[in-house]
Amino acid sequence: MENAEWHQVSSSNIAAVRYDVENQAVYVQFLNGSIYAYKGVPEYEFEHLRTAPSVGSYLNRNFKNVYPYERA
Repeated sequence: MENAEWHQVSSSNIAAVRYDVENQAVYVQFLNGSIYAYKGVPEYEFEHLRTAPSVGSYLNRNFKNVYPYERA
């Protein structure tokens, strides 16, 4: 995962996101510094998140209660 780069996003709650291809995991860094890992996420879903008009809304709508997650 060391080679996965963070993508800064414009959000009132999220600072950056990154994708770990090998483990199909999306990492979300919130502005408060916490990082959460969402598991089993297809790459296209990460791209949709990264480019969404509202990253926070997309995360809430399409990730929470869909993919298992844990605090990283």
